[in-house]
Amino acid sequence: MVKIPKNRGDMEMLGGLAEEATFEHLSDGTAGRPAAKPAKKEAPPPAYAAFFTPEVQEDIGKALLTLKVNMYKQGVVDFKLKVACEADQVVVKAVPVNKPPKQR
Repeated sequence: MVKIPKNRGDMEMLGGLAEEATFEHLSDGTAGRPAAKPAKKEAPPPAYAAFFTPEVQEDIGKALLTLKVNMYKQGVVDFKLKVACEADQVVVKAVPVNKPPKQR
């Protein structure tokens, strides 16, 4: 049996073998171009977003930050915001979250 030499290059192994042209070598012109990604469809903004102009968003953000600082000064770190509509007012209340005691 003949010993096969190792670490041979491609040209040495193929020995000048010419490859036949087949359909795999043909190009339809799209091979060089990257595939087009589908455009992302942005979801339309919710209907209530029309009420929040940038100025209103800034005012609400400042008020919520003030509320958070006041709650922190009272020693309440975890709280939920409850939103209620009363007559012609929207009321936001901070309600502390009661964590159940850990059982051993």
